[in-house]
Amino acid sequence: YQEVKGSMNDGRLRLSRQGVIFKNSKTGKVDNIQASELAEGVWRRVALGHGLKLLTKNGHVYKYDGFRESEFDKLSDFFKAHYRLELAEKDLCVKGWNWGTVRFGGQLLSFDIGEQPVFEIPLSNVSQCTTGKNEVTLEFHQNDDAEVSLMEVRFYVPPTQEDGVDPVEAFAQNVLSKADVIQATGDAICIFRELQCLTPRGRYDIRIYPTFLHLHGKTFDYKIPHTTVLRLFLLPHKDQRQMFFVISLDPPIKQGQTRYHFLILLFSKDEDISLTLNMNEEEVEKRFEGRLTKNMSGSLYEMVSRVMKALVNRKITVPGNFQGHSGAQCITCSYKASSGLLSPLERGFIYVHKPPVHIRFDEISFVNFARGTTTTRSFDFEIETKQGTQYTFSSIEREEYGKLFDFVNAKKLNIKNRGLKEGMKQSYDEYADSDEDQHDAYLERMKEEGKIREENANDSSDGSGEETDESFNPGEEDDDVAEEFDSNASASSSSGDGDSDRDEKKPAKKAKIVKDRKPRKKQLESKKGKDPNAPKRPMSAYMLWLNANREKIKSDHPGISITDLSKKAGELWKAMSKEKKEEWDRKAEDARRDYEKAMKEYSVGSKSESSRAERSKKKKKKQEKQMKGKVEKKGAASKSSSSTKSPAKNMSESFKSKEFVSSDESSSGESKKEDSEEEGVASLPASSEESASGSD
Repeated sequence: YQEVKGSMNDGRLRLSRQGVIFKNSKTGKVDNIQASELAEGVWRRVALGHGLKLLTKNGHVYKYDGFRESEFDKLSDFFKAHYRLELAEKDLCVKGWNWGTVRFGGQLLSFDIGEQPVFEIPLSNVSQCTTGKNEVTLEFHQNDDAEVSLMEVRFYVPPTQEDGVDPVEAFAQNVLSKADVIQATGDAICIFRELQCLTPRGRYDIRIYPTFLHLHGKTFDYKIPHTTVLRLFLLPHKDQRQMFFVISLDPPIKQGQTRYHFLILLFSKDEDISLTLNMNEEEVEKRFEGRLTKNMSGSLYEMVSRVMKALVNRKITVPGNFQGHSGAQCITCSYKASSGLLSPLERGFIYVHKPPVHIRFDEISFVNFARGTTTTRSFDFEIETKQGTQYTFSSIEREEYGKLFDFVNAKKLNIKNRGLKEGMKQSYDEYADSDEDQHDAYLERMKEEGKIREENANDSSDGSGEETDESFNPGEEDDDVAEEFDSNASASSSSGDGDSDRDEKKPAKKAKIVKDRKPRKKQLESKKGKDPNAPKRPMSAYMLWLNANREKIKSDHPGISITDLSKKAGELWKAMSKEKKEEWDRKAEDARRDYEKAMKEYSVGSKSESSRAERSKKKKKKQEKQMKGKVEKKGAASKSSSSTKSPAKNMSESFKSKEFVSSDESSSGESKKEDSEEEGVASLPASSEESASGSD
């Protein structure tokens, strides 16, 4: 295989005995050319080195650039051996003449001078063709990936002497027969009125023609050829009451400078429709081969998706086996500044809706689970592609982590900081087309839903109504709030069975918090009680080496930051030979022995000091008891003396200031009595004051 450019986009080209396969890196679209279909191979010099031009028997042309000149012999031998084709060498005419002959071959318009081509135009890139008196003007689709795009080419067609044939009209008809020009010929097959569209925003009438879609809104109209539809997605909303129908477009539809790569329609599951196609039954059967019928009825989203699938001839991608914490097949998250839904698919991820993002597994380099920046109740899910593009989906609920991690693990995607382990290599084929999956998940889903409907039709309507109501619990957000703040967690719960399960979980959360906090307190206490005279722990071999070489590293790298210095030191230590490391290991061992010796001496000294401290504590306690006894005796004597001189006491109290009263006698008499009974020491100031006032 080889990295090459196919027409306008980069990709990978593989040549095998069965044929040629090219996979577009941007869109994931696969061109598969069977060996039996190849009619001609041309090797020529182009702007990007050398190119390969392949022509098939049915008139299609494929061009791939980016080859080296030395690869011609190898490719020529391969074509002879396996395809039985001569790889012809043809040079482009570079004379600069602008007068020549136009030849139409398959999908190509070739402008030749003599037998040499000057340039070729793929007619599928033509968006409009207009004619003048002796002129034909070709307009092209704009290439968004290129800085400069060719938008228009004019050809002068001289008049001829032949009667009845207009050369200008003949030229234009040849172009229009193969060009991607939208022409509203005939009536629409069907019309869907007032559909809610999220991208581009608004309500649109969608008219479906045999070759294109026509979106008619109040302000803008869009015409979308079926050939530009890349993929179709049908995604459930998290509330289980709405559905997203996503149409991926390449090239995108344009409105001024805005490009819409995705067309997103939002449907309610409750909306039903009866649809009649604007074709007779024979035409419907002949064209759609049983995929559609003239008269159809069902949910609106089913009808739109069914018609689109039949006309565009693309399979509809639906979410796979993933199921989130709440039972939904998508995850609520934020991308860039907007909140949306991330749906894990069988072969990729899709985010709706602003802006829509589709990431295939085969273009993912690795994924990463990161801690949330603002709160610990959420985390970020990061994806980096092989092209270096990064996508960060933030504010994902913590409860979704286990389910999403298991999904990523099952799909064998490389997770950052864990490395690509054995058996984790991607099992999918790099050249497999994500659209051409043998298993049609959408068809299986429709069959399952049909069975469920038949079962529900036999049951009572009341029972089915209860089931749908239970699946959506608007009160879940309130429960989360109460759980987060823990101020009144029980208030948010109700007597229902579903809520009782959440209440059972809450005590477990609180117990967990208590368990986490206790060891921290013990650590703080041990740090506070640490003896400053205790010997310091010995350094490791690496730290000894770092202290000795820190200044040297700083001088070698002036202006280096602390973090970069530690990184650089780690690299130097890792690259150091085993002999040099052994020298620092010996030093670390000597330091450890010295530490153990110092600790033995310290422990002996600390025991003697602790015994002295205990003896001094006992003495202090005895002295305090003796002092309390003396104080109680004095208090009793002062109370008796104050009772004999109560009139004097009342006089002294009447002369007390407001500040004195408020500070000392703010509490009631009962509280004073209780305090004095409980604590003898606390009653000392009051008794001394009373005795003093009595003596006065």
